[in-house]
Amino acid sequence: MRDYYEILGVRPDASVAEIRRAYRKKAKILHPDHSKKSSEEFIELRKAYETLSNARTRALFDENSNARQYEKRQSTRKETFDYRTWLLSRDDDESRAKLIFFDLLHHNEDAAVAEFKRMNMKNSSFRLSRWFTREDFMDFGFILSEELVLRQEYYDAVILLGQIIQMEYSYQYFRLFFPEVKELARHVLRNDIEGSVSDELAIDAWEQALDLRFGKHDDIFFLQKMAAAYERIGDPRTARICREEALRLEE
Repeated sequence: MRDYYEILGVRPDASVAEIRRAYRKKAKILHPDHSKKSSEEFIELRKAYETLSNARTRALFDENSNARQYEKRQSTRKETFDYRTWLLSRDDDESRAKLIFFDLLHHNEDAAVAEFKRMNMKNSSFRLSRWFTREDFMDFGFILSEELVLRQEYYDAVILLGQIIQMEYSYQYFRLFFPEVKELARHVLRNDIEGSVSDELAIDAWEQALDLRFGKHDDIFFLQKMAAAYERIGDPRTARICREEALRLEE
C-alpha cells in the first residue's frame, strides 16, 4: 500500500485542516478536467484523502503501517521554542490571527473558533485576511467556516464565507472546489441563520448575500426573508421595499 501521507505531501501528525488543504492543492493540479496527467494519480490522491480525512480509516491505516508509529514519535518531539505559547503571550491582532490558524492546523479547533469569536467581539474591524496571503486566508478561512458551522456559529460563518466568495470572484483560487464553498454559504443562509441570531444580524447576512451571485431564486428568497424580519423589528417601509424588489425579480 502506498504511503497516503506521502501522496498528499503531509506529515504523519498532520491535522485534518492540513490534509484538506493539501488535497485541494494537489487535486487542482491532478483533476482530469484540468490536467493531462493520469486519472489514476487523481484516483489515488482521492483515496488517500478519503482515508486520512476520516478518523476511523486513518487510525486503521496507521495501525497497519508499523513505520508510521516511529515517524509519529519523531514528528511529535517537543521543540525548544513553543510558538503557540509565544503567540498566546502577545495581544496584537496579527499574533491573535496567527494563533487562530495555528490552532486550526494543530488539532485545536475549539480554541481556534473561540479565539476568532473573541477577537470579533473585541474589535469589530478585526480581519484575518489582513495578516495572510490571499491563498492562505481563503484556504484556512474556509476550513474555519466549516468549524463555525459545526458549532452553530452561523452568522460568523457566513460573513467569513462571504469574504472568501468575493475574493474568488476577483481572483480564481478554489476553481473546481468553489461550488463546495458557495453551497455551504447558501445552505446556512437559507436554512440556519433565521432564528439563530437576532433579526438585525440575520438581515445583515441576507443583505450581504445579495452581492454573492447565488442567482435570482435565492435573491428572491433572501429579500422575502429580509421583508419578514423588517416587519418583526417594526420597519414596514423597508419591508415593503424588499417585497417590491422580490416581485421585480420574479417578473
